[in-house]
Amino acid sequence: MTRSVIRSHVLGYGAYLPENIVTNNDFAQRMDTSDEWIRTRTGIRQRHFAAEGEKTSDLAVKAAEAALKNAGCTAADIDMVVVATTTPDETFPSVGTMVQARLGITRGFAFDVQAVCSGFIYALATADNFIKSGQARSALVIGAETMSRLLDWEDRSTCVLFGDGAGAIVLNAGEGQGTAADRGILNTQLFSDGRMHDLLYVDGGPSSTGTTGHLRMMGKEVFKHAVNNISVAIEASAKAAGVPVEEIDWFVPHQANQRILDGIAKKLNVDASKVISTVALHGNTSAASVPLALATAVGDGRIKPGQLVLLEALGGGMTWGAGLIRW
Repeated sequence: MTRSVIRSHVLGYGAYLPENIVTNNDFAQRMDTSDEWIRTRTGIRQRHFAAEGEKTSDLAVKAAEAALKNAGCTAADIDMVVVATTTPDETFPSVGTMVQARLGITRGFAFDVQAVCSGFIYALATADNFIKSGQARSALVIGAETMSRLLDWEDRSTCVLFGDGAGAIVLNAGEGQGTAADRGILNTQLFSDGRMHDLLYVDGGPSSTGTTGHLRMMGKEVFKHAVNNISVAIEASAKAAGVPVEEIDWFVPHQANQRILDGIAKKLNVDASKVISTVALHGNTSAASVPLALATAVGDGRIKPGQLVLLEALGGGMTWGAGLIRW
């Protein structure tokens, strides 16, 4: 016997990319690298960098405004704002409260979630659980990053990988029957293992160096863990929903490296045409990458109402996770 349950429905989506496009050839002019070297190893052709003075909150607000418009909502409809970011404007307060103020949201609550590249999945899970518990009826979930501010321009192995951007969705409480046929978020699965800190981290912070620091990464090790752990997260999410992996219509992964996307598809025996890839145009935008890729695929008509969409990511920490949505 089925029972009525609360499901978080996706009402709308939005995205924003800074105007400044940086190509691989631009990097080749300032360091020992080439377009071919970057493309063959990562699949990246270009990325967007925030302009001088353009902050993470600026990107987040623009993506949020687009999502609200797409959802047919106003600031008065939102109970909760959660921003996934590892590049806040300031150590405190949160980007979430800045977005709340600038959008004119005067009720509810706002905060940030920090899980680096997995941030949007963590934020999605957080908002979904607030909605399912009845503490919020609507939520604005944002992934926004200015990763260009963390890069070491002397380290060609990392600085060519990352970009800036923001993506957002609007969630609203709806009803379901507790089955995989329900519309909305069917489940989220989160994981972390702090023992893998040294694989991907920033070598600074308020209580250690008193500086922002630079991004450091052990690329080969991250690749290995990404393919294995994300595959496990995908299988866990599908199993929790009672859905075979092969019945999922679309996979929207964190856009770190085309090789990782291909590796996961191969490991799970998933048709590569079902994997949304925007890494060539966006690079790795950390917590913004999943909502940016989602907005691209919904916007161009690939993702349609009623389809099963699997979101997944892995980031520093290490953190990883997945979420399954009936669009």
